Parts: sequence; structure tokens; C-alpha cells
Amino acid sequence: MAKQLLLVRHGKSDWGNLDLKDFDRPLNKRGKENAPEMAERLIKKGFKFDLIVSSPAKRAKSTAKFFAEAYHVDDIQYEESIYEANTNALLKVVNGLDDSADTVIMFGHNPGFTDLANELSDADIYNIPTAGMVLMSFPFDSWKMVSKGTGDLVFFDYPKNSDEI
Repeated sequence: MAKQLLLVRHGKSDWGNLDLKDFDRPLNKRGKENAPEMAERLIKKGFKFDLIVSSPAKRAKSTAKFFAEAYHVDDIQYEESIYEANTNALLKVVNGLDDSADTVIMFGHNPGFTDLANELSDADIYNIPTAGMVLMSFPFDSWKMVSKGTGDLVFFDYPKNSDEI
């Protein structure tokens, strides 16, 4: 069974309180609207997954919770090392995923997520916007096999993608 990895960058965050540590920054109004909207798009595509993994930073956690609610699941695995991670650290997380999960949604941050998408597939994405999603598939049974250039870009979607012009 091939593996699928959906990278979701957290929703737009609130910079209103500059005393907050970066880790604790919440989503702003738009972030809270975009996250459920993007989850809804996935459901409409008939997208299903086995596991949610998220950075424990507040804005990523909140984004993950919106998706979990939309799908009526409450199990989110928090992975400390996704926060402020570069591609090597993120790839370690991917390689360590449980092989019983064929499709995984991972919530986290830029620039790591954009770099990872480009590194693992032929995505050629300049920037994953907030609440943007990148789905890649890998022709392996094991997450351990995932490495540079082994993935195929399935889709890249983000909130403004469907805005009426």
C-alpha cells in the first residue's frame, strides 16, 4: 500500500500580543475561518487519513483540532520536533511514522514545510501559504523508505486558491 503525506501549514496567526512567545501565538480570525474551510475541501475530495501528527505550538495545534473536529476524530499525536524544524528534522519524523498508517496529515510550520514538500517531491512550490495543504504520495509500504525525490505531488491547495476573482 502506497503512503500519502498531507502537509498542512497552520492557519494565520495572531500577532496582537507581542509579549507572547512564538510557540504560544494563537490563530487570528482568518486562521480560525480558513482551517475548517480547508478541512471541508478535503472531505469534499473524499480524502481519508489514518493519523494526525502536529507540532505542539498553539497555532498548529488549533489548526489540527479544526481538521480533527471536521472528521470527528479526537486523536492527535503531538510531535515536539516538528516545531521550528528543518527538512532533516521533518524527514526524521516522517521516517518514524507508524507503518500501519498509510495516510498521515502533518500540521506544522514554514519554512520547513515548503522546503520538505520541494525536497521530497517535484512540487516546486515557492511558499505554502497559511492553511495551505500539500499532498504527496510515495510508492512504499514503509515510511522509512521516504527520502529526497521519492514522492509525487498529488495536489497543492490553499485558501485563496478558490477565491472568486
